[in-house]
Amino acid sequence: MADQQDYLRALLNDSGEPTWERAIAKAREEVDGLDNVTLNIAVTGETGVGKSSFVNAIRGLKKKDVGAAPIGFTETTIEPTMYPHPTMPNVNFWDLPGIGGPTFKAKTYMKDVKYQNYDFFIIVSASRFKENDMKLAEEIKKKKKNFYFVRTKIDFDVSREKEDGASKEENKIIEEATLKKIRKDCLDNLRTLGPPPVFLITSDDLEMFDFKKLVNDLERDLPDNKRNALVMSLPVYSKECLDRKYSLFKKEAWAVAITSGAIAAAPVPGLSTACDVAMVVSFLTKCYHSFGLDDGSLDKLSKRVNKPILEEVKKSKLVKAIAKKKSLAINVAARLAAAGVIEALCLLVPGAGSIAAAAVSVVTTQSVLLEGLNELYSVAKRVLEMAELK
Repeated sequence: MADQQDYLRALLNDSGEPTWERAIAKAREEVDGLDNVTLNIAVTGETGVGKSSFVNAIRGLKKKDVGAAPIGFTETTIEPTMYPHPTMPNVNFWDLPGIGGPTFKAKTYMKDVKYQNYDFFIIVSASRFKENDMKLAEEIKKKKKNFYFVRTKIDFDVSREKEDGASKEENKIIEEATLKKIRKDCLDNLRTLGPPPVFLITSDDLEMFDFKKLVNDLERDLPDNKRNALVMSLPVYSKECLDRKYSLFKKEAWAVAITSGAIAAAPVPGLSTACDVAMVVSFLTKCYHSFGLDDGSLDKLSKRVNKPILEEVKKSKLVKAIAKKKSLAINVAARLAAAGVIEALCLLVPGAGSIAAAAVSVVTTQSVLLEGLNELYSVAKRVLEMAELK
């Protein structure tokens, strides 16, 4: 009993709260915050600059995938169109009509697209940022919303400048000079605005150029709960991105375990195990999708790097269990069953039963969560190594 009380006391200290009531409230708030917070990202700019391609890329989709934004050489977006994240429906990307087109005039654009619905704006251009882009930025600024300039199709600009027969080193120098020139040109055009930072990106390969810098700025400017939603929703394009996701999931595991302990303390035998199974399955499924271990994400990556990554990942029993869903629930239930019996017995002990039951539930649930999280993280790291993504 002393060991269980010591464990709960240590867990309470980790929470940073003075009482169990406040620790449980904090844990529930964190779990609800991650699951229920809504993030709405507006992607806008002039017609034909690659907005739809960017919306697809940041959601990890190709143009032929289910749920992808349609791509065309003429204006394909005639009204604000919401594209939910494929595995996080509370994160929405909005493809807005091009500013300055026949339907949406620069002067009334913000009102027409209902600017108040969006957390921030990404203004996209495939060449120079033009007068309409600057007018839009000024209007966004007046509404006290954040905006970020993204210059797309950088890979085409770089390829056009590279010389046939040049060495790898020579082409690297050409690439750096081209990027510097494009960045300067963009900043010169936007000088009246500050100038704001400009991010050079190719939607065909987010690991290249400035996508990481863009994400860093977005994280810096968003409140905690929305920042976490953004990080969880991004495709895994680097080891740094994976590590950020892993860190957030470790924090969530603590909150889920505390919530489990609160349920276990209730005098209803069997309730805790049923709730624990649901919470663990939900948690590990989120990790699985966020780490990009589902078949669709792995298949895209395999084709892009021309390596059989999918077959390697299938060696993980946990990954296979999550993919089958029912199998995962059975495995988790078996792992928690013994603990559930102990909890029921603890609740029969006068006086200290609820404390013991809470301790058993917290320890067991946290153990299962962290074991699963660590295995999925290890698999995801192997995927990045095979794909040679750093």
